[in-house]
Amino acid sequence: MAIVAVSIAPLGTESTSVSTYVAETQRVLSKYPQLRSRLDPMFTTIEGELGDIFQAIQDMHEALVAMGAQRLSTVVKIDDRRDVQHAMEEKVAVVNAQLDSKG
Repeated sequence: MAIVAVSIAPLGTESTSVSTYVAETQRVLSKYPQLRSRLDPMFTTIEGELGDIFQAIQDMHEALVAMGAQRLSTVVKIDDRRDVQHAMEEKVAVVNAQLDSKG
């Protein structure tokens, strides 16, 4: 299982706001019930099988092109740990536990 952070931003649109495009990427992700995702202020975090995530990212791209985006800038960061599986919430909980113990 992989955890992937992805940010897809259209370039050269009429507005500096990208919320409409972000909303569309979330609609695309909702078509992937096998993936878990969380919208954050700068990225969307997706958890699941890497192949499914890559397919979802490609579909997100195509959806933004269908909206009229002529150019997209995408950042993808992948955590593909194979020795153990931790859900995204568990990774945060481990750090919070460290903070609480040093309180």
